[in-house]
Amino acid sequence: MGLLLLLLLFLVFISSPAQLPEEDLTNFPDKMKSFISYPSDCEFPIENLPYGVFSTDANPTPRIGVAIGDQVLDLTVVKHLFNGPLLGDRQAVFDQPTLNDFMALGHLAWAEARAVLQRILSVDDQTLQGDASLQDRAFVPLSSVKMHLPANIGDYTDFYSSIHHATNVGIMFRGKENALMPNWKHLPVGYHGRASSIVISGTPVRRPHGQTAPVEGQPPVFGPCRLLDFELEVGFFVGPGNELGQPIPAEKAHEHIFGFVLVNDWSARDIQKWEYVPLGPFLAKNFATTISPWVVTTLALSQFTVPNFPQDPEPLSYLKHSDPFNFDINLEVDIKPPDAALPSTIVRSNYKYLYWTAKQQLAHHTVTGCNLRPGDMLASGTISGEVELTECLPQMKTHNIYLVLQEPDSFGSMLELSWKGTKQVQLIGGSTRKFIQDGDEVILRGASIHFTVNLRHVFYLKYNLKLRKSRKLSSLNI
Repeated sequence: MGLLLLLLLFLVFISSPAQLPEEDLTNFPDKMKSFISYPSDCEFPIENLPYGVFSTDANPTPRIGVAIGDQVLDLTVVKHLFNGPLLGDRQAVFDQPTLNDFMALGHLAWAEARAVLQRILSVDDQTLQGDASLQDRAFVPLSSVKMHLPANIGDYTDFYSSIHHATNVGIMFRGKENALMPNWKHLPVGYHGRASSIVISGTPVRRPHGQTAPVEGQPPVFGPCRLLDFELEVGFFVGPGNELGQPIPAEKAHEHIFGFVLVNDWSARDIQKWEYVPLGPFLAKNFATTISPWVVTTLALSQFTVPNFPQDPEPLSYLKHSDPFNFDINLEVDIKPPDAALPSTIVRSNYKYLYWTAKQQLAHHTVTGCNLRPGDMLASGTISGEVELTECLPQMKTHNIYLVLQEPDSFGSMLELSWKGTKQVQLIGGSTRKFIQDGDEVILRGASIHFTVNLRHVFYLKYNLKLRKSRKLSSLNI
């Protein structure tokens, strides 16, 4: 059993009583027990209940489901049970092939849906538990489903919000005295990604082709990327959008954040090095971005909020919010070569290291009046942790940020782990890597940890995929 399966945690929805139906059980953790049996280290306990879109061989139509134990609850079958004041006349949102319409309803409707789900899945409720026929139609074994993208993702923005990652990359390419650009601590740096190439976990990714300049001062050459990298990120889906010209205030941004997924924004480092001046990455990032299939809601993560990362200087007023909107989510990355019996864990980081919060990312994105839409995705950028004193990164003070001693495997990319290709990363069995090789399987995991008396639950996000070899140059794979 892998490390993340052993982490103990407890998820609780925290909200003001006025916003929740009276039967909500999330404020009473001692009553949170489902009639669906699962072990204490289950990935999908009743405290989690992530949303996804699935199909089966028997019914190939993509539809919305919720994971509970080793089962998926088909919401098309139980939509009639969502009969509260906000969802009673909107049950059709659960008939859709994506989550967009449900996302658009907003945070109060999400809370009502969560309360209904926890009630009907509770051991104390007979709605599903006492109806064998309904159970037979509503539950599908998790092992038998095929997962799809959870939303029609209209737009995708990738940020650069980890100060440790930004500092590491800055030291590599500009030196320690200019590690952070002058604007970095004043705004969440980001760029617009390519939504059409976002794929679900398990989708093979082909090594991209492009222009590179392997020899400094010589003309570029065309060919396959040789420095392919992963980026450990966490993204979130936008719920209700905003009208063009109407910014979303940072204090209200949480009302527009539906839930979170793991993100790997694949990066062709050698292509990026040649192309990124003056407008930033283009082909180096547009060939694939992989996300985990289950969307863990902001409501489920509420119990794991931690103080926001200290910001100095103080951000401008439109970026300020008084509430903590940072989460204690342990993150890991494994690499499993095609001939390896076991994967090697090479990264251990945490979401809490992000300098800019998701609320600040959303507020900054819309401050110009840019309109976001339900199902848009915003990603954090590579999440690296604090860094230990090593031969690559000596103890130093950079831009008033003191780099604390910690393990170097908190680096969230191969670029950092290999320190721009100058170090080998050791794997189990004696093999090494500087960057991703053909056939490698990359596994991302995220887990929150919370200990409670007589209650323990495991919740984590996960995805994995294999890198396919690039075919010979043709019009099909450029």
